[in-house]
Amino acid sequence: MKHRPTFSNITIGFIMLIMTVVSSNLNWGKDRWKDIIESDAKGYYAYLPAIFIYHDLNFDFFNLIETEKYYDKNLYYDYRSSANGKIINKYYCGTALAELPFFLIAHTMSYLLDFNADGYSKLYHIFINISALFYLLIGLFYMNSTLKGYNIKEWEKSLVLFAAVFGTNLFYYTIGEPGMSHIYSFAFISMFYFYSRQYFSTFRKKYLLVLGLILGVIILIRPVNALIIVIWPFAAGDFHILKKGVISAFNKPLNLISGFFLSLAIVSIQLIIYKISTGSFFVDSYGSEGFNFLHPQIVDILLSYKKGLFLYTPLFLLSLTGGYFLWKSSRYQFFTWFGAFILITYVFSSWWMWYYGGSFSSRVFVEYIPLFIILLAIALHSIRLKKLKRIFAGIILLLIVVCQIQTYQYRYYQIHWSDMTREKYWEVFLRIDKLW
Repeated sequence: MKHRPTFSNITIGFIMLIMTVVSSNLNWGKDRWKDIIESDAKGYYAYLPAIFIYHDLNFDFFNLIETEKYYDKNLYYDYRSSANGKIINKYYCGTALAELPFFLIAHTMSYLLDFNADGYSKLYHIFINISALFYLLIGLFYMNSTLKGYNIKEWEKSLVLFAAVFGTNLFYYTIGEPGMSHIYSFAFISMFYFYSRQYFSTFRKKYLLVLGLILGVIILIRPVNALIIVIWPFAAGDFHILKKGVISAFNKPLNLISGFFLSLAIVSIQLIIYKISTGSFFVDSYGSEGFNFLHPQIVDILLSYKKGLFLYTPLFLLSLTGGYFLWKSSRYQFFTWFGAFILITYVFSSWWMWYYGGSFSSRVFVEYIPLFIILLAIALHSIRLKKLKRIFAGIILLLIVVCQIQTYQYRYYQIHWSDMTREKYWEVFLRIDKLW
């Protein structure tokens, strides 16, 4: 029996078509491809040429690439650090692991098509952009599957999926900076939440293996995102189900232990790289950079003119209205969702540079978009009055427009990458005429 594609699946296809066309238009022509791998993304990516081309985990090829062959004073970035008297990569290798299949395709095609197979010519950049698009698709697929489990209607899923991409900074970090780690974390966190729900609805222990594997990748990409484990109580949906799931995992712990060692094996890739490059398994590549848990900047990370999440991507704020319906239907789900959100926000806002350098909105929340979209979908679905539901849907569409305008302003420096103030913000607020 043939199954017709659902409206939400068609929406995902339409989203991917738009994103591919925009990516090719903005990034693949002339010399614009040189901007695809920039800033932190250079460090994430560098493991691939280091291992497969230069066989050099101390990154001696850096000077050849950055200061000679592809020097550009506007794009120059030194991603290296030092430990035990050796040069190492400051960043973690999880993003490179996610990019690996696309790097290998680019490397093969560079040989076949007579491009420079040095890891940094045009095809490598373009395939990193394609890699970001692929992981966007994976993330959307699992988000859609998760929303199905909440009995969200097809048109409601379509709207919130569209909003997730075009109404948040997910759009920018797929197209504007596709080499950054966030789109990859977004995909794997979408997967993690979906399989968590699957485990708590079936208690099938095979999901513990899957979750262990996915969690290992999440940690390898960005270790702080191990925090995603705090969403487990919400994923369970009920305290008794959570308790039953935990007991079930420990009753016959083989899969639990295997899942743990799968996760550990993935994380160990980074430790092995450190051992090869420095002689030590454990290295602090960030040096003096770290967390200050006694002085979190919670208000700033959420509301400031410099980089406030709710100010620059107000769809996140609108999604919190779903909390009202959680409160009415399940106090347990309300407290577990907002408890996780508060803890994650506290940790993120405790980083020494709480605004995380140059970024559009607060970029560290990109990977947690699935959790916000669940709340947004619950709110949209739970509104019973048709008129009120239409108004709410209209607000979602309006905030998509606002986000796209602000993304456009950010790309063309009307919104500064790190130095926004109250005066600067209101001077350019929705002023696309200034760009003309």
